[in-house]
Amino acid sequence: MEEKIQVLLKEVSDFAASTKQELENFRLKYISKKGALAELFEDLKKVPVEQKKQVGKVLNELKQAAESKFAALNEALESSGGSNIDIDLTLPPVPNKVGNLHPLTLTRLRIIEIFERLGFNVADGPEIEDDWHNFSALNFPENHPAREMQDTFFIEKSNKEGGDILLRTHTSNVQIRLLEKQRPPVRAIMPGRVYRNEAISARAHCFFHQVEGLYVDKNVSFADLKQTLFHFAKEMYGKDIKLRLRPSFFPFTEPSAEIDVTCLICKGSGCVVCKKSGWVEIAGAGMVHPNVLKNCGVDPEEFTGFAFGMGIERVTQLRYQVNDLRLYSENDIRFLKQFHTEGIV
Repeated sequence: MEEKIQVLLKEVSDFAASTKQELENFRLKYISKKGALAELFEDLKKVPVEQKKQVGKVLNELKQAAESKFAALNEALESSGGSNIDIDLTLPPVPNKVGNLHPLTLTRLRIIEIFERLGFNVADGPEIEDDWHNFSALNFPENHPAREMQDTFFIEKSNKEGGDILLRTHTSNVQIRLLEKQRPPVRAIMPGRVYRNEAISARAHCFFHQVEGLYVDKNVSFADLKQTLFHFAKEMYGKDIKLRLRPSFFPFTEPSAEIDVTCLICKGSGCVVCKKSGWVEIAGAGMVHPNVLKNCGVDPEEFTGFAFGMGIERVTQLRYQVNDLRLYSENDIRFLKQFHTEGIV
């Protein structure tokens, strides 16, 4: 066996490799799990006990020599750049495929751009919220349906200050946190993800994205709210868009209104999205309720303000004529690759 080891030792010492393939052949022949070294170590078990120490010593020398030879050959090939791969320079190049932003991201950036030009800052807050900031401070009564399990994802029931812990149902919680920390004037929008325990359909989802706006200062009026939303609709959908306000009710605003625009999918003629009415609701809005201002330590006798909230999915649906909200979260590349980032600041 010692003679066989000496023969292999000479082969290893004399071996030369000028290509990666030759180096791989060396590895397979000598140091792989099925190579010559592995076979010799297996045969070592059959060597008489009195010879095993000497044979083992020589075999280890062969192993070290083979591994050192492999490392040296590999380093030499790497430094010389020898890969033995032929490159056909006549082949056409592979085009670089550049990805694009998600349609909801494109719309969110556009919304932020429009309102920043009107002087609104961007604010953010936690998605896991307590009852006070999500409901109570916003003038929701204790028995309001939105507090029930069928509308809200509760994380923890608690008797501690602040109440239950839940996934926020709107980004209005950021308005409360902002007013608690900052004295008016306050002018900000709050984009973010929200959660509601609703059945998933073409028109609704259990999680979606909102952007809410808040403007609190002295002498802020409903006319300011109307002009702000009218300007937004024109900037987002074009100068030919029509806007209407319908009286509504929200616990945190008084008076309140729902904002509709002409359906851009059917151009006002009537379709499934607009329920054959020719109008699609994009936002809820109103003057900030005096109780909300009081809960945040703001004097309603000195300051007034307006607030609004809109679903980014709905705004995107009209912007790109998307007829099913579920497409936004299914990651279908055929849908996503239709959108591009041109014109986004």
